[in-house]
Amino acid sequence: MEMIGFEAHDHAACRSGGLAAAERYCEANGLRLTPIRRRVLELLLESHKALGAYDLLDRIRDEGLGSQPPVIYRALDFLTQHGFAHRLERLNAFIGCAHPDGDAHRPAFLICRDCKLVAEAAAPRHAALTALADQTGFAIERVVLEAEGLCPACQVAA
Repeated sequence: MEMIGFEAHDHAACRSGGLAAAERYCEANGLRLTPIRRRVLELLLESHKALGAYDLLDRIRDEGLGSQPPVIYRALDFLTQHGFAHRLERLNAFIGCAHPDGDAHRPAFLICRDCKLVAEAAAPRHAALTALADQTGFAIERVVLEAEGLCPACQVAA
């Protein structure tokens, strides 16, 4: 299972790969990756740290791209709706998708409580949850799996 986030790697490749995937998807589906959507995605892909909407707003305001919260929320809605970014419920923040080229996937997030790095991997199937849903006739549409703890670097530092 590939996990992206804690190991040393080329963040520029993450950013360029994520942007290229978003551009291909938008072109193939007749969608617009507007300058603000593109910049918000770039910011989310710069590192594997989750960013809140107001953190993003501060950055784009400083760059002259917008100063009102609806600007950020519309961009984030677009990015999450099309799978380019994920909302982390635990942190009330967003992160760029580490697997943007695949079909819809079930992400699992490992969140470091010290440095705030986030690693993304494909979540394993939850047999017990699926069985429970089947028993009750419930149709699962989305599962968000988030675990909080310490990344390898923060464990060593502690």
